[in-house]
Amino acid sequence: MKLRFVAIVLGILLVYSGISFYIGWNGWLFFSTLFNWEKTGFYTLVVGLIAYAYMIGRLAYRAPLKPVAEAFKLVGSYWFAVLEYAVLILPPANIISLILKAAGAEKSVYIVGVGSIALLLMVVLIVRGTWNAWSPIIRTYHVQVPKPAGQLKKLRIAMASDLHLGTIVGNRHLKRLVSKVKQINPDLILLPGDILDDDIEPFLRKNMSAVLGELNAPLGVYAVTGNHEYIGRKVPEFIAAMEAIGIRVLMDEAALIADSFYVIGRKDKASAGFGSGGRLPIHDLIAPLDQSRPLIMLDHQPSDIAKASENGIDISVSGHTHRGQMMPNHLITRKMFELDWGYLKKGGLHAIVSSGFGTWGPPVRIGSRSEVIHIEVEFS
Repeated sequence: MKLRFVAIVLGILLVYSGISFYIGWNGWLFFSTLFNWEKTGFYTLVVGLIAYAYMIGRLAYRAPLKPVAEAFKLVGSYWFAVLEYAVLILPPANIISLILKAAGAEKSVYIVGVGSIALLLMVVLIVRGTWNAWSPIIRTYHVQVPKPAGQLKKLRIAMASDLHLGTIVGNRHLKRLVSKVKQINPDLILLPGDILDDDIEPFLRKNMSAVLGELNAPLGVYAVTGNHEYIGRKVPEFIAAMEAIGIRVLMDEAALIADSFYVIGRKDKASAGFGSGGRLPIHDLIAPLDQSRPLIMLDHQPSDIAKASENGIDISVSGHTHRGQMMPNHLITRKMFELDWGYLKKGGLHAIVSSGFGTWGPPVRIGSRSEVIHIEVEFS
């Protein structure tokens, strides 16, 4: 198993290095022609550092110079976005260049001209994607639940998934979340997983709890674990940090709210692979509950929508997919999940999946937006 894992890692690194070399080679053709560069040494060093910056940042993070490691990680994260779109942009650009060269065009046309267009397209994508990532919007859904909820006739929910708080998404973006939630003025706040980006250390060191703790609502703030909380292997510490600021993490539990409705929180699907004993089926979770009351469920990954509908869940909220974060990745998430983003009415279930508030990897979103979900619920 270890040899197989090493072989897989080496294979991935080999492919990654090959693509990075391809991008660097195209860059050299463009810049050396444009600026008459002759020596490759400095250029090769810079491209190599950028290409492996994320790995350097991760390896150096435990060293005393954390700000330097975080800077490398940020640069490397952006490189992942460059790498993805270069794979889409450069092959057509190379083909066009070869056709122009064969037709007798000069280097200023088939290298500088075509290269300038490719570079401009890349810059536009990265700049626009960065703006999409750091400029959250509020997306509103209206749902009707045909059940009584005690004295409540309506319920206003604010939901934000996939904050990914860590070395890249930090207090500045977190303040945007607090601001958007205050605009909604919710009765209830739900955080369906991936609050952390793996490691809890930057969350604690940068005192992000002080900002996250500003989230409050009359009926409370509830969260569940996502796969990244398990990847970080600090779930007990995460739960303690959340509870210290008044956020209750539901671990295969249900909370009766205002003697009116239930909020049900599932452990993430990833819990089974990290020695946490897996999670309970939806049927077992709701068996002890008064199912004549409305049932609102947090489930980080939208993989059990059919089961939620079959078991009488009224509203489910999820994240995880980021809607692919950078198109055309959304074509993959659309194939993986019945609902990878947006709203679906399935039987009596209102399923809502968010593209998330933070980002994983590059702080770039193309074809998706950083969002906070506003749900207006009417009971009857």
